[in-house]
Amino acid sequence: MAKEQDVPAGLMSENVEYIGQLGGYTRSVSIQGSYAYVGVGPRLVVLDISNPGALQVIGKTLPMSGAVLGVAVSGNYAYLAAGNDPDLRVINVTNPARPFEVGSLDTEGFGIDVAISGSYAYMMDGYEAMRVVDISNPTNPFEAGAYYPPGDAIGVAVSGRYAYVANGSSGLRVVDISAIPFEAGFLNTPGYAEDVAVSGRYAFVADTGNGLHIVNVSNPGSPYETGYYDTPGDAIGVAVSGNYVYVADGYSGLRVVNISNPASPFEAGFLDTPGYAEDVAVSGSYAYVADGAGLRVIDVSNPASPFEAGTFGAPGDAVSVAVSGSYIYVADQSFGLRVVNISNKANPFEVASLDTPGYASDVAISGEYAYMADFEYGGLRVINVSDPASPFEAGYYDTPGDANGVVVLGSYAYVADGYWGLRVVDILNPASPFEVGSLDTSGFARDVAVSGNYAYVAEGYYGLRVIDVSNPSSPFEVDSSYDGVSINRLTVSGNYAYVATYDIGLRVMDISNPASPVEVGSFTNPFHHPYDVTVSDNYAYVTDDFNYLWVVDVSNPTSPVWAGNHGIPYDPVGVAASDTFAYVADRHGGLWILRFTGNLDQVFLPGISR
Repeated sequence: MAKEQDVPAGLMSENVEYIGQLGGYTRSVSIQGSYAYVGVGPRLVVLDISNPGALQVIGKTLPMSGAVLGVAVSGNYAYLAAGNDPDLRVINVTNPARPFEVGSLDTEGFGIDVAISGSYAYMMDGYEAMRVVDISNPTNPFEAGAYYPPGDAIGVAVSGRYAYVANGSSGLRVVDISAIPFEAGFLNTPGYAEDVAVSGRYAFVADTGNGLHIVNVSNPGSPYETGYYDTPGDAIGVAVSGNYVYVADGYSGLRVVNISNPASPFEAGFLDTPGYAEDVAVSGSYAYVADGAGLRVIDVSNPASPFEAGTFGAPGDAVSVAVSGSYIYVADQSFGLRVVNISNKANPFEVASLDTPGYASDVAISGEYAYMADFEYGGLRVINVSDPASPFEAGYYDTPGDANGVVVLGSYAYVADGYWGLRVVDILNPASPFEVGSLDTSGFARDVAVSGNYAYVAEGYYGLRVIDVSNPSSPFEVDSSYDGVSINRLTVSGNYAYVATYDIGLRVMDISNPASPVEVGSFTNPFHHPYDVTVSDNYAYVTDDFNYLWVVDVSNPTSPVWAGNHGIPYDPVGVAASDTFAYVADRHGGLWILRFTGNLDQVFLPGISR
């Protein structure tokens, strides 16, 4: 199996090896020449944009231990604001097909944004400072100075001898960087300053909750507001080109603002994007928008009528996964169903996606259909995946509550429907699913598993409910266990239910008598807050919000023991397993493919040699 190179040492692993990764929340973008450098979850992805309608992945870094929140490119290097451990990463992009890290710098804060001017990088270090980093030797960056603003160091632009800092609740700060950095002037804005762009005499501030503010900085010591435009969404990112400012406006997509008269800006055009627009870069006639769900290439040759010319997407908000043959089906909270080809597990790639009206929270596969629990707005969606490259919705049933979990057995789908409990849906005709029975349970139904004539419902703080569904039209409860214990997800294998409890780890329950389940084993250390669990070949694979996948040997269910683990950088919430492979939905970190090696003599794996 062809594999990538070593995994960064920050992702600690024991007895579990990294195989591949795809996607993640798309937060940042920078353009140089015919390439877009995009922060996608824990990676930098390099795209060829010479044909905007057919973007091509040219290269990508290895997954990192933090998020790529900001990207700046200068010459042969890309500089990444990468969260923490380390905060700044320097990537050699001389060959865009093989980007690789050559240097890094760890600071006390949290790398959020970065700008380059000459031999210096100006990195926004979150709540700490603006770090001035000497990058004259990219392999050995070092801090040359710092400016400690009164608020949060969020966004930065550099022009001449000044750095312009978007300072959160403290507005815009103008910093003289000609020598030891010091504040030359400031202007408070009414919202939360997230980003800033500079052109000529003006700074353009994306002020979340208050839109676009145009600030005259011809006298840096006394900046003053010239005009503003209140965008309809959350102004997060900003770029300027000619007489137009382009605002990444959260759920309101891209807004194009005419600034030919800075005192009276007005919206010239807009385009809603499917995700949450956070960053924007402009080159020529195109705006490139990082909107969580992917990169959107928007033709702005006519600013009054922008349209999407191309896209690059992958799982950006992955919360659940299901495996079927050579494909992974990902429930992506921001963008519905994502279909990923894993015929080469080291290099998974997305083949299709299908948006859903709600927030995708769980997915199950049965035959030629994917069944999706579509939280809040969507209920149960039935999607035909007979051709994985062309999925389409075959039918749906709008459940009365918030569909959180789904499992399919025979001709019925069982939906954990939030405060509306368990819903039993007839799917014999996928085009016209309908409810045949229900049971309103006492808590908030988060997940469901079915075995034989019984459904097992994870009820949040109201524990585990066992429901007889031998007659699907008249389900009734036969037992409630763990009342008062918070349960996130569960799975059933043989005569045992494996329960991921929020506070007390993995619990194993004997359900040979479903009317009287009995806890027979548990595994509590070193879990933080377990979220999901699946069982394959006598091993339980458990995700938790301490950023790990844990492998637990349950060959003796009464005495589960640790077998391995692997670090996951974001928020691993969903897991599926087949043979020795684990597929982890890492929310903003995309899809991870790992393999349990079972080599108990190997105590630490910083990665694997490829």
